Amino acid sequence: MAATEAQFMLSVGLIEKDVNGDTLWVWCFPSVGSDLRQVLLSKCCLTQEGRDFHTFVFGQFCRTWYYVTTVEVQEPTALHKVTHFSIVVTAKDFNPEKYAALSRILCRTYIKHGSPVKMMEAYVTVLTQGICQSDENGSFLIKDYDVRKAYLAGSVKDVVSQFGMETVILYTALMLKKRIIVHHPRIEALLEFTRVLPTLTWHRKDWSVLHPYVHLTDTEIEDLKKCPGYVAGFVDPEVSNRSDLFDVYVNLRDSVITVSQSAKESMAMGKLHKDIGRLIVQSAEDAERSDSQVIKDISVKTKEILANLVALADKCEDSKITLQGLKQHHFPPATENFLFHLAAAEQLLRI
Repeated sequence: MAATEAQFMLSVGLIEKDVNGDTLWVWCFPSVGSDLRQVLLSKCCLTQEGRDFHTFVFGQFCRTWYYVTTVEVQEPTALHKVTHFSIVVTAKDFNPEKYAALSRILCRTYIKHGSPVKMMEAYVTVLTQGICQSDENGSFLIKDYDVRKAYLAGSVKDVVSQFGMETVILYTALMLKKRIIVHHPRIEALLEFTRVLPTLTWHRKDWSVLHPYVHLTDTEIEDLKKCPGYVAGFVDPEVSNRSDLFDVYVNLRDSVITVSQSAKESMAMGKLHKDIGRLIVQSAEDAERSDSQVIKDISVKTKEILANLVALADKCEDSKITLQGLKQHHFPPATENFLFHLAAAEQLLRI
């Protein structure tokens, strides 16, 4: 099991900043493509002039997850003329806590030995055995980091506390596989908030929709546009002018959610949405309920909606819903509209 999980890892790389202020990609095992390398360099805070220092960031590009850990070198160490360095791990899976823990060990190993060789040995040990142990640098067991823990690490209660009934807009957008853009000037706030959103559609357990740290570069935007629906985080305020990129725009700092003009029809709210919103808020505001219990409450409601949708589909030819078929049930307009677009998202619609 551990070895299989370890095979999710793709590469480990090293970026250094020297006493002259130059930042270079100095080492990698095995190789990383040039496009990905450029993206990884742009995510590393050492290449961002005068910006804040970020000890750990993560994101996704071309279906590869990256985890960047940055440390300041404190004298004396085996590293001469290096003021800071970043360890960059790429992997197939979303698990920030796992790769942050592994990266801390790799950082300590590099500071102690001053050579990537020992770091590579530790990485290969994890890759082959799912474990890395040393007295001075700490131990790491891959089996301690279950993916379910990573999915549940954020707080859905915090999201509801901030947005209240408007959380149902986020829920609806995720259910319909819409494009959600979240802006906040602080990357840490973006990472914390965006990672929670896929829990609102727990039945899918799909974190591939998450792109928590995107820059407005042609390469990254081109990659993002390949995804039919996503949750994408940006620190650049310029993204608010890119209406071609979003159906729903979240100004996280000001707690404002905006639905784009083009998405207003499919995102129209009615009694069903109000009921779902009320359920989400009541569950989240219950001090006795944990985050995972709130997620379960939302999931139970979602499964009920989906079960009704499947029952409607089963009555139709090829078990696929048509707009005409939906109209025969005389649902309120907003409910009919939502079920129609949900059927499309769940591939239950006859095209």
